[in-house]
Amino acid sequence: MELQPLETSGRERVLVLVKALPQVGEKFGETVCCAGITTDLQWRRLYPIRFRYLQSNDKFRRWQWLDYDWKLQRDDRRPESRRIVEETLSPGEELSPSHRSSFLNRVVVTGRQEVVERGETILMIRPKESKFSWRKKSLSELETERERYLMAVRQLTLFDEQEEMKALNPCPYEFSFRFLDDDGWHENVCGDWEISATFYNFSKRLGEEKALVEMERIFGHEYPEKGMVFVLGTHSRYPTTWLLIGVVRLDRPGRPVLPGFE
Repeated sequence: MELQPLETSGRERVLVLVKALPQVGEKFGETVCCAGITTDLQWRRLYPIRFRYLQSNDKFRRWQWLDYDWKLQRDDRRPESRRIVEETLSPGEELSPSHRSSFLNRVVVTGRQEVVERGETILMIRPKESKFSWRKKSLSELETERERYLMAVRQLTLFDEQEEMKALNPCPYEFSFRFLDDDGWHENVCGDWEISATFYNFSKRLGEEKALVEMERIFGHEYPEKGMVFVLGTHSRYPTTWLLIGVVRLDRPGRPVLPGFE
């Protein structure tokens, strides 16, 4: 059989499932790595996206379809990785709650071994058991993060001639999950931006102590009881290291959608 040439660019559509915590790098400044599923159930890792600097009509959220132009990442050999052409981002409609389970449960796995054997570097797994926890960051950790975010906004202002945006305020807590799948127990720090944003919103209304109680109620009890999956991806420099990049509320197969847990 004649081998087909590898595509190096194109345009495609994904269902956005993950926005990881913003990271700061020398080349692109403050960026967000996103992940999603194409219409034919192929994983995509979308990077770099300077999410906070996008125009308001280009910003997107979880469960929203997103069209974009892409190129292969020259310095990233992971097959799902795509370099996004930011100015071509076009957010579309949301996938309705009633269709999420039937669409995504087809890609949910129960262990990572089958994914590794296929040479894939992103997966969605439904844990058999899970335990949610948190750790308060030290003052030095928070100061280091603040300085990085501040340098990123200054760098963007200097080179892009944009009005300086307020530097991101790092979350004072690090959230983690310990979970069981077919391969045994694992423990991962959670890199999902939405979890930190959830804590931030709760703490503004309730204060830190009550916010943590609410976080435990949602991610320690309600999500596992109603249906929860994790999105994991390998590290770009350490291919055997898996990172927890997304926590998604997803009904189990055959379970009706419950109001309030969309």
